[in-house]
Amino acid sequence: MGPKKETKDAAAPAKKKETTTAAATASAKKTTKTTTTTTTKVVTKERKEKVKSTALKAKQRVVRGNRLTRNRKVHLKPTFRRPFTLRLQRQPKYPRRSVPKRNRLDHFAIIKYPLTTESAMKKIEDNNTLVFIVNIRAN
Repeated sequence: MGPKKETKDAAAPAKKKETTTAAATASAKKTTKTTTTTTTKVVTKERKEKVKSTALKAKQRVVRGNRLTRNRKVHLKPTFRRPFTLRLQRQPKYPRRSVPKRNRLDHFAIIKYPLTTESAMKKIEDNNTLVFIVNIRAN
């Protein structure tokens, strides 16, 4: 029965430890609250400074535009040549010709007629090949 008494004695100091740790955590919580308020003040000051600097940069961008540095063209030749400008296609209000030109070499005018000479007939019989007369301008 001796060992049972020891367990009771061991349980009693454990309760004392719990109470001391609870008090320690309560005091620790108080100290953390005070430190967090000071750190938040520091953080807010830093944030305000950062916001202020970004606002100033944005103001400069609005005033100066997007280009903060100016690019100057370097002239490498002593003579100035006028630059090529945009040349737009003509858009007339009315046609200058009453009737548009007709393409005389359309797909009907390329092949004229089949060749019917003796040599052409021989090619038809021997090689299964037809010979046609074609317009001179057809490629």
